[in-house]
Amino acid sequence: MQNSVIDLIIRIKNGYLARKESVEIVNSKFNEEVLKKLRQLGYIKNFRVNQRETQVELLYKGRSPAVTDVQIFSKPGRRFYVSYHNLKLVMGGLGYSIVSTSKGILSNKEARKNKVGGELLFSIW
Repeated sequence: MQNSVIDLIIRIKNGYLARKESVEIVNSKFNEEVLKKLRQLGYIKNFRVNQRETQVELLYKGRSPAVTDVQIFSKPGRRFYVSYHNLKLVMGGLGYSIVSTSKGILSNKEARKNKVGGELLFSIW
């Protein structure tokens, strides 16, 4: 897999659309960091790391899924870099953008607070 973070977020989105309890993704350290941030922001319930794959438990609020939609910015052929000045609110503050910075994986609000930019991976709401 060339870019496993795209695969990660699309599998999570498709799992929510299919009303699954959990999905399996490829195991990597970068995916683990993204999953930790998604758990902290309240988009997934939990995840368990096995040797080859990671089991992600999806979170539902009542009958509705925690994730409504996703917009992917960085792709293998075109990386999308932003400074902290250009990080905007997602859906009027209801969603988050995930940014890969020199200080780790941060949300758009944390990146603006810490005044660091980086690669804009995706927005989720």
